[in-house]
Amino acid sequence: MTFLNESQQERLKEITANLRRIRQENSISLEQISMQTHIRLDCLRALEEWRFEDLPEPVFVQGFIRHYADKLGLDGNAIANSFEVKILDLPNQNLNQKSNLYVPLFVPYILLLIAASTGLFYLLITSELTSKSLEKQEKIVLPTPEKIVPSPLSQPITDVTVKVELQGDSWLQIKADGKVKFQGNLSKGKRQTWKAKNSLTLRSGNAGAVLVSVNQEQLKPLGNLGEVKEITYSN
Repeated sequence: MTFLNESQQERLKEITANLRRIRQENSISLEQISMQTHIRLDCLRALEEWRFEDLPEPVFVQGFIRHYADKLGLDGNAIANSFEVKILDLPNQNLNQKSNLYVPLFVPYILLLIAASTGLFYLLITSELTSKSLEKQEKIVLPTPEKIVPSPLSQPITDVTVKVELQGDSWLQIKADGKVKFQGNLSKGKRQTWKAKNSLTLRSGNAGAVLVSVNQEQLKPLGNLGEVKEITYSN
């Protein structure tokens, strides 16, 4: 199939005949022209042999002529421009077919309504799911904190209670609220307990041998072995 009309074919015959004559007069082969212009050899042969059905679109043929003429030392632009590039009317059939396609005006409006309805439905579903989620969160009942019952140790202590346990012999003096309750020596293994309303003073001649517990606390040494020490406990 050729893309050239009759007038284009006649003009192309004149141009290629002239180019072939000049090429042959200068002893230039088609292979040389092909190598110098990078035009395929079969296209150059189709030009000179007037096999126009083997050529591409006219715009490419015009480019072939320009480069061919330039390599022969001619004015390639002038010769190429003398070949008018006009495309046959066959492709217009496709354009006419496309122009016959008619889309009614109501179709875009229907598509727009469908898109809007879909978006609204999505918003409603999302809102409903969110509200249900909030309702579930509101129904969650937090556990009631347990009432903490104070242990006996946390109850207010009115009296001062001092418990003494001897790990060795020691002299002791006990004063409860300023009054002497005990004074003397206690031997290893002895245990004694004294109480006072406000304060209780304990004095030892060997503090390291005396273990003391105040108000039911753990027994602790009063001091170091051989140390004389006096401590007053109060509530």
